[in-house]
Amino acid sequence: MVKDITDAQFEETTAEGVTLVDFWAPWCGPCRMQSPVVEELATELDGQVNFYKMNVDDEPKTAQSFGIMSIPTLLIKKDGQVVDKLVGFHDKNRLNQVLSQYI
Repeated sequence: MVKDITDAQFEETTAEGVTLVDFWAPWCGPCRMQSPVVEELATELDGQVNFYKMNVDDEPKTAQSFGIMSIPTLLIKKDGQVVDKLVGFHDKNRLNQVLSQYI
């Protein structure tokens, strides 16, 4: 399951384990394409990777702090450290390949 998080929750929520955060907005077409891919992977990798999404319109602070200028952007953290950043739409195979490096 992919959970929504806020700027206030970001650091604590992504501090442990492997985490993918999907930065998105409702008006973004590629974001709407990315969302089902992330949801599907969240089901398949449950217990191995934590999945979150953050609406950049409602929660701009975190996106700004990471220099996110385009969405969708997928930020991957391991034990609180950013280990990868993917900009634009990525298919399931590509995301699975990237995440498997950190699991």
